[in-house]
Amino acid sequence: MPKYLISFEKGAMDHIPEEDIPETGKAAHAVCQEAKDAGVFVFAGGLSYEDGDVEHAVVATDGMVTDGPYLESKELIGGVAIVDVPTREAALEWAAKFAVACRCAQDVRKFMDDPDAITA
Repeated sequence: MPKYLISFEKGAMDHIPEEDIPETGKAAHAVCQEAKDAGVFVFAGGLSYEDGDVEHAVVATDGMVTDGPYLESKELIGGVAIVDVPTREAALEWAAKFAVACRCAQDVRKFMDDPDAITA
């Protein structure tokens, strides 16, 4: 089955009051558990941008390592989930569940097929 990346941008959850963060986390974990129970869960996680915990790097094709991308960048991902579902419509349904739980819009992208991939 195809795999889909469901993600949201860094800062997309900044509108949530601090006191609601634990409830939002529980809701997101509940969607992950539902995906596990449905047999479509592959991975989920948020990315850390806290002071002292930021270790960004860009590795060029020549192996040169530079700092970045920078926290000010609007292209940074805040969190991701990967689901293994039969159709785009199914991926959109899971994205809708994550959108409600995380209280923010979700981006949905299909991974390219890899005919040489080993499947379990």
